[in-house]
Amino acid sequence: MPAKQNHETPPVERVLVIACGMLAREVLAVKAQGALDHMDLTCLPAEYHFRPDRIAPEMDKAIIKAKAEGYRHIFVGYGDCGTGGMLDRVIEKHGVERMEGPHCFAFYQGSKTFEAQGDRDMLSFYMTDFLCRHFDNFFMKPLGLDRHPELIKDFFGNYEKLVYLAQTDDPALDKVAEDAARLLGLAYERRFTGYGDLVPALSRVA
Repeated sequence: MPAKQNHETPPVERVLVIACGMLAREVLAVKAQGALDHMDLTCLPAEYHFRPDRIAPEMDKAIIKAKAEGYRHIFVGYGDCGTGGMLDRVIEKHGVERMEGPHCFAFYQGSKTFEAQGDRDMLSFYMTDFLCRHFDNFFMKPLGLDRHPELIKDFFGNYEKLVYLAQTDDPALDKVAEDAARLLGLAYERRFTGYGDLVPALSRVA
């Protein structure tokens, strides 16, 4: 009697994305849109955006932990993000890869678009959906601007324009960005980027 053939599809191995907390909502959105059910997400704290010296050592720990948990496929959801090459040393050490580009402001726009903007954005202050949602907790309160608005010129006086890189069409977030530009004394520009290079990058590694 011939052997019974097994036509079951082999299970898909899980992929872990270790991302900046500022990207959590966006990574989950891309995962849902692409039906990437075998993709898991863990995040480092979003406040490392202001402490880039913490990113590389904490990422090193996170990758070691993930490998100990059995993950063989790991993707880093960060650009260089101000680490001065230290993050690249960590990912090279562990044989993983990261998002291309210097930071999320670049890969949201797409690396080619970001490079094309070049000098025109040199004096621009970028905001994203995340930063609009957390403008008070990330800027107003930590910098003391809610108590000492006279400090606004000290922190933002060298900028000329606030550019809101919008991942979604949300009138409430638009208003936050517009109000922030007015408060900071900056010209305002809104650019709808969607999720930018996150979509092809996560689809590829998945």
